[in-house]
Amino acid sequence: MFWFLLIALVVVVAAVTLAVAGGGGDTAGGVLPEPAQDRMAWPLPLGRPVGRADVEALRLPMVLRGYRMTDTDDVLDRLGAELAERDARIAELEAALAGAQAAAIGGRHGLAGGAARDARQDAEPGRPAEGAEGPDGGSEGPDEGEKTS
Repeated sequence: MFWFLLIALVVVVAAVTLAVAGGGGDTAGGVLPEPAQDRMAWPLPLGRPVGRADVEALRLPMVLRGYRMTDTDDVLDRLGAELAERDARIAELEAALAGAQAAAIGGRHGLAGGAARDARQDAEPGRPAEGAEGPDGGSEGPDEGEKTS
């Protein structure tokens, strides 16, 4: 039984050695082929901003202990710069929008208030101007049933 196990062990070791060294396999050189270099198959575009499809198609190269550090750092640096640029542009556009809205609201209130003020000045002193309204929404001046002192 001992000799049988020893012979079986030698046969298994020989078979594994031949398989690894390329004895009888499909490889042309008789040895294992060189591993393909794992590089980024889809680098980020340089001539335009990075889009969602670019990030979804991105495949970071793998190495024995995880991702290839230099390629991963390059991608993260590029994405960080793109996000910072977009955040700055968004803040700039929001500030411009807020300024435009404030100018539009201020212009609307300025025109309405100026027209009402002009109408009040043109009216007779005891009568409210037509269409001129007070701060409570009603016309300015005394009500018809109200006494003035």
